[in-house]
Amino acid sequence: MIPFSSDARAAAPVEFGKVVIYGVGLIGGSFALALKSARAVGEVVGFGRRPATLAQACELGIIDRVGVNPAHELADADLVLAATPVGQMPAVFARIVPYLGAHGVVTDGGSTKTDVARAAYAACGDQYRDKIRQFVPAHPVAGAENSGVTAAKSDLFQGRKVVLTPLPENDDASLDRVKRAWSLCGGELCELTPEQHDRVFAAVSHLPHLLAFALVRDLAERPDAPLFFDFAASGFRDFTRIAASHPEMWRDICLANRAALLQEIDAYQQQLRDFKIALQKNDGATLEQGFTVARHARRAWGEKRRETQ
Repeated sequence: MIPFSSDARAAAPVEFGKVVIYGVGLIGGSFALALKSARAVGEVVGFGRRPATLAQACELGIIDRVGVNPAHELADADLVLAATPVGQMPAVFARIVPYLGAHGVVTDGGSTKTDVARAAYAACGDQYRDKIRQFVPAHPVAGAENSGVTAAKSDLFQGRKVVLTPLPENDDASLDRVKRAWSLCGGELCELTPEQHDRVFAAVSHLPHLLAFALVRDLAERPDAPLFFDFAASGFRDFTRIAASHPEMWRDICLANRAALLQEIDAYQQQLRDFKIALQKNDGATLEQGFTVARHARRAWGEKRRETQ
């Protein structure tokens, strides 16, 4: 993990003359604002599906211009960020590759990585196979339940992990440039393989989101749903906060990482079965033993997080 120095950030020169961002929402917008706050970028150009969103990003000062012609904008771009839902990245990469200049690098903000790496290889193909060295996948672990351009903020990545999953073809210059960009945003860098990344995040991120969505949906579809929501308090709030997350984004994440996520669902269902059997048998000892293991692990994790903050 690479520590971030606020002093180094304050003194950072303009290192990226032009940054092009596909998807100016929470992640893309925050990336732009962080680099601007660090005085590390000369110009930010935004591409996206919705003209109104891009216009709003301009009004908020998140981007400087709306991109129109990829050939014109990408040829001299120093850095390109793909911050769309992961399901859109194959199409985005296909638009980027033909026009990417020799000195430009591409990173992304997707929550899954084997599919992103696969999309990069497919976009480069045989015709542009040398350009795969310029694609450095990344995952900033800094999401929020609110999404969209108005949720973007310059300190979103401050002190948060940014997981890089370099490809074997990445050259040192491309990797260093992507590391530098995320460091300037305040991220604490670490590296995993794409496969390691997806296995870990299926357990600690993708499954929790699925569980939160399932619980809230279950209550919302009951005939007396208002009664339950009227009495929901802090426990429900803390457990289900992430159920307010962007449905399209999480649809794509779950489908992209479905193999690992299905394994985690099986493991979780086994835990539920164990607790269900204990309840059926009125077996308080088994319940308490399971709760104790979870309590100790959760407290140890919390203490470790406090020590590193």
